[in-house]
Amino acid sequence: MDLKSLVQTVNQIAQEKKIEPERIFDVVEKALAAAYKREYSSRNANVKAKLDVHTGKMSFFQVKEVVDETTVRFEGGEEIADSEDKLPRFSEERHILLEEAKKINTDAKVGDEMEFPLPDQDNFGRIAAGTAKQVIIQRLREAEQESVIGEFKDKEGQVVSGAVQRIERGNVYIDLGRAVGIMFYNETIPGEHYRIGERLRFYVVAVQKGSPRFPEVVLSRSHPRFITKLFEMEVPEIADGTVEIKAIAREAGSRTKIAVASNHEAVDAVGSVVGQHGTRIMTVTNELGPERIDVVGWSENIETFIKNALAPARVHRVEELERREVRVFVPDDQLSLAIGKGGQNVRLAAKLTGWKIDVRSESRPNETQEGGIAEVEPGGGEGGEETAGQVGGEENVAETEE
Repeated sequence: MDLKSLVQTVNQIAQEKKIEPERIFDVVEKALAAAYKREYSSRNANVKAKLDVHTGKMSFFQVKEVVDETTVRFEGGEEIADSEDKLPRFSEERHILLEEAKKINTDAKVGDEMEFPLPDQDNFGRIAAGTAKQVIIQRLREAEQESVIGEFKDKEGQVVSGAVQRIERGNVYIDLGRAVGIMFYNETIPGEHYRIGERLRFYVVAVQKGSPRFPEVVLSRSHPRFITKLFEMEVPEIADGTVEIKAIAREAGSRTKIAVASNHEAVDAVGSVVGQHGTRIMTVTNELGPERIDVVGWSENIETFIKNALAPARVHRVEELERREVRVFVPDDQLSLAIGKGGQNVRLAAKLTGWKIDVRSESRPNETQEGGIAEVEPGGGEGGEETAGQVGGEENVAETEE
């Protein structure tokens, strides 16, 4: 066994896999200790290996724990494994009595571990060498997985870029470089088609241990916070906290409403998000395809906020009822616009504000409209539709074109 070449190989692997070399050396030492134990030592012995990374020399030691009559038992017979009050049986292979240990080291005490050199060996049998190889490969995979998880754990809740690798049973696998992400079918944008090799942006939902070979990086393009993060990347005022996204309601692939507020009276929140000639919002919509985005001003006054949320429809008045419910009256020519196709506009407004909204015509105030009532969905907020907070905002609206 050429241990000098092994050291060079370890350093190369550490650089390629972005794993600390010390972790790989630890894996190699444990694997070779197991091989040594299998080939040259007793199965009860505790064998330890130490690799000198400078000289490439491997040394082996038998480790024994210092014990006395209070920590081990000396009677014969097999140890009862499930008896909690039984002391472990004394083994000359794994233990050394305190009196003997003090002859070697006067400072020895019960619980210490002492190392005794073993004869050097570099000629391992086929089975032992094969075992060592398998252990090294397995531990390297585990170390690489932990390294990747550590890297991507910091990216949870962020946007990453990756290329579509393959599609299986509706799930899309994404090449992220050191890891393969998975976007489950319910995290895709409805109606969006993915091509192999296509590079897109994704929201990192979670990072967890997946298969023995690869960690699982769960991605999404339909998550409401994906929109939030895209705007943070495109709008400096959002990134620095001058403008804040207070609420978002999304029906992925179709339409999204976001409510924004300015933390500086001189800054127009909606104008900052939309950008000059719509350049900023256009960049976001280009990432999402045909999905329409309405940007509305947030207000701590619920009547004003609901009027903004129902834009582009013009609302005449808002009547506040009990239990977070409002009745909204609009001119007849604004009725279909306020309700939206299939009730989408009023539905998104209810999600955005967190209030139940009943849209009615000014000329027929006692008559309910088909699709004009929108309930607030339970569980809105984290991972779903977000509801508004409590700060001031603007009273204007901007939207992308149909």
